[in-house]
Amino acid sequence: MIHLRRKLHGQQVTSPPRPTVEWSADFELDLEFSDTEFNIPIPIEPTPKKYRKNDEEHSVMTEKAGPSTQQAAVLSNPQTGAPGATDSEQASTSHAYFQPPLSRDVACQTDHLETRTVGTQLSLKTLQPHFRSEGVQATVFSKDCGVGTSSVDPLLLSSTPVRRPPKRPRLDLEEELEDDPLEGSALLEASMEQESMYDPANTATSLDSTLQSEDSSTPTHSSNKYIVYESCIMELFSVCPVCTRVCDVRTQRLGTFLSVKQQCPHCTYTRHWNSQPILGSTPAGNLHLSAAVYLNGASFIQIEKVFNAMKLQLFRYETFRRHARAFIEPAVIHHWKVTRDATLQRLSQEEKVILGGDMRADSPGHSAKYGSYTMMDLHTNTIVDIQLVQSNEVGGNMEKEGLTRSLSLLESCGVNIDCIVTDRHPQVQKFLRERNITHYYDVWHFAKGISKKLEAISKQKDCEKLKKWMKSINNHIYWTAAGSTSGPERIAKWAAILNHVRDVHTHEDPLYPKCEHAIRKTTDKSKWLQAGTPVFYKLEKAMTNKRTLKDVAKLSPHHQTSSLEAFHAVILRFAPKNVVFPFIGMLCRLYLAAMHYNENANRPQAQTAEGVPLFKISFPKSRKGECRVKPQKTQPTFGYVTVLMDLIFEEVLVNPTPYTDALLAIHVPEDLSAQFEKPDKEEVIANFVSRFTRGAV
Repeated sequence: MIHLRRKLHGQQVTSPPRPTVEWSADFELDLEFSDTEFNIPIPIEPTPKKYRKNDEEHSVMTEKAGPSTQQAAVLSNPQTGAPGATDSEQASTSHAYFQPPLSRDVACQTDHLETRTVGTQLSLKTLQPHFRSEGVQATVFSKDCGVGTSSVDPLLLSSTPVRRPPKRPRLDLEEELEDDPLEGSALLEASMEQESMYDPANTATSLDSTLQSEDSSTPTHSSNKYIVYESCIMELFSVCPVCTRVCDVRTQRLGTFLSVKQQCPHCTYTRHWNSQPILGSTPAGNLHLSAAVYLNGASFIQIEKVFNAMKLQLFRYETFRRHARAFIEPAVIHHWKVTRDATLQRLSQEEKVILGGDMRADSPGHSAKYGSYTMMDLHTNTIVDIQLVQSNEVGGNMEKEGLTRSLSLLESCGVNIDCIVTDRHPQVQKFLRERNITHYYDVWHFAKGISKKLEAISKQKDCEKLKKWMKSINNHIYWTAAGSTSGPERIAKWAAILNHVRDVHTHEDPLYPKCEHAIRKTTDKSKWLQAGTPVFYKLEKAMTNKRTLKDVAKLSPHHQTSSLEAFHAVILRFAPKNVVFPFIGMLCRLYLAAMHYNENANRPQAQTAEGVPLFKISFPKSRKGECRVKPQKTQPTFGYVTVLMDLIFEEVLVNPTPYTDALLAIHVPEDLSAQFEKPDKEEVIANFVSRFTRGAV
């Protein structure tokens, strides 16, 4: 209600008093009266009012209940004695006067200010934790649904509602941010910028699309794997995500593969989850583990023991062999043939090639089943070819047979051979001599044979002085081979050692008339040998016999087969001699060893942060306490394993026919036991008698 005071032609007209608003104004009005009632329209003039909120000034229009002097109004007042005005009309006039201004202005202003105030208080600090939490939930939800519903029947999926799983602990987010701080910081900045327009549904959709694009671009065998406990997996399926009640969970295992079927008896919610993708009918994890064991030269038996100790589920050895025959071995043979053909193509374009060859038996002694002959390009230190020969194919001529097959392959590819460096195997000497191929002997093998003979002589009676000359004679062998240009020159320098040990440094052979070292006076004359003594006679006989001089003339002046010996050490990692392998299995492991050697043979020398080359000191047993210094190489790489993994999962698994056909085309000799008649097992058991069993009296 409003208390009005008006001056009408010099008289004061007053309305009934009201407690709400009081104002006054002086102006003249013309009155018009009706028979029943009259209305007084009072316009409201807004006046600006300033107030401060959150360090900002806002101008709000408030309505001041009172007319200006320029506004006109028609007043009616029952107290003026106007004609025709009754008590009922007075009451009606008063009611019509106060209704419009009270119902319009004050309530609107209050609602608008409260809305702005609430919106300002819910600022960044209030919404930030909720926004980050929702973002993490959306990530987990989208990924779990993608895995969990991949194999669900479409009918069940369409009729079953899916809800978000419980929130993931905040510790997971903290660990992710610590692993990649830049990624976490970018996520936090994006959340701060998009706070005002955040929509959880839109965020979940965007994260889901991002994860799908990443999963589609990452091959199955290249994704990360983790060890998960069974109890942790069951926690994810024990409660229904729809009604949050206990579910019935059934599991099915196949090697490292686990399938979980979840069914809720209360709301008929079902879900089928697989721990691994299924490629055709093969779980990807099972095949990946078999390939990793095989390609890295590990033993499945040893891996099985490790898994049993950790209670890790693993498939049987038969499954491993099935994976090897169907996928792994065809891929290894194909990749080796591709790389070998590329190497032979490169060698065929060279003018001359220096090769080195050597055979390795699969077991010590004289009972070897396999003999692998390796041919190496000594200039580039690269394995060119490997031939595997079984003993029942050629008897005791495995090394000659391996060399014959390898040379036939090289000649068919157009490789021009300059010379071949091997050991002093008699069959190899004769074969290369008949083929008119220049043949050199490895110096290390020759020095090893001479050293054994001289060491045996030094242990005989009156021959102890020879021990002092063992190291000098060994060095003389290498100097003779490296410092000579022809066979006669090597023989002349080799025979000069017999004069040198007697303190005689001039020689009769014109190819080497005198020693090249400086003549020094000797302080210890007891070390010199005397002509006619037993020790000198035996030394002369060992060093000047016909075969020794013939071998000295063919000592290699440039390259040696020490790299082949290093390759044989690599083979031990992939094919130990105490393990029996089938023919194809042995061949594939030899190919893997060759791939590993070719990739890591020419590694650079390791250096410190300042660029200082690194060396390592060793104490070989053969040196008897004398140390040796070797350059320390950088860490080996295993790029061939990645290439083979890609080949297995992307090509062989998709279309195995051409790869298995190439595998079946390899000639596999029959087993060694095939030449013998197999007896009856029960009869053999019945005739079994131990050597320590006492006979009946």
